[in-house]
Amino acid sequence: MEIIKPGTQIPFTRYRHIAIILSTVANLAVLLLLFTKGPNLGVDFAGGTMVHVKFQERVTIPEIRQALTSSGLADSVIQDFGQDTTHEFLIRLEKTSGELGIIGEQIRKSLAEKFGPDRFEVRRVESVGPKVGKDLRQRGTWSVIAATIMMGVYIWARFGYSFGARFGFHFGLGAVIALIHDVLITTGVLLLAGYEFDLTFVAALLTIVGFSVNDTVVVCDRIRENMRKIRRASLETIINTSINETLSRTILTTGTAILVLLALFTLGGGVIRPFAFALLVGFCSGVYSTIFIASPVILLWEKQK
Repeated sequence: MEIIKPGTQIPFTRYRHIAIILSTVANLAVLLLLFTKGPNLGVDFAGGTMVHVKFQERVTIPEIRQALTSSGLADSVIQDFGQDTTHEFLIRLEKTSGELGIIGEQIRKSLAEKFGPDRFEVRRVESVGPKVGKDLRQRGTWSVIAATIMMGVYIWARFGYSFGARFGFHFGLGAVIALIHDVLITTGVLLLAGYEFDLTFVAALLTIVGFSVNDTVVVCDRIRENMRKIRRASLETIINTSINETLSRTILTTGTAILVLLALFTLGGGVIRPFAFALLVGFCSGVYSTIFIASPVILLWEKQK
């Protein structure tokens, strides 16, 4: 099935300067937000206790806070979770490692005294010490950085074998820049949307890195084939031809993945919704970065030559 007709020649590289300016501004804005506002760290990274509670009937956050205040838990942070009709809440507390084991039972007892033991259900309790949270945060960051670099090294080795280390380096460099763009854009959108940054977010970033680099490899592989078949054409023409030839595949692959993610986002519930939202943003950004960032970087080789 081909959505794009054979012979279509959309001049993608003609707009590369505009795309680079927009992407640079967006990435700098994300970095500024990270250093000024900072991410909303979840329990996995910040440490503490998180209790997920579901009530049978409608209750308000002030009522829950009143119940917790009577047990000395007035410093808890309470927020809605999921849709309004589900009556679900997240209760977060910053506690030392010695208090983490009993905090869930304290919350359960406080809510039972206020609302009754049969009017609510504690669905999950997550407790992480501050040292463990810091270690998880560092390891998660380094895992994303290492995955991005290794993807670039792989593409460099793969295409450097065919065209030499210098030209292969431009393929790898384009892939790394595109992946950094995807990670920053996804981080910025989740930061603006108010989602928490936890291990689920790290898993989403690693998935985005793998999906985005797969699309980049397909386009670069077609560029390699066309460079052998169309020897007299300029590199810019070959890149545009290659992108147009793989555009149908890109739309079908990304489109079907987005349909699944939309179903997860709307029907999957509050637990899976941040993960699905991150993948939605990252997959769309991956298609954009492959066309308007990774491929134009290869044109640097022609100018240097």
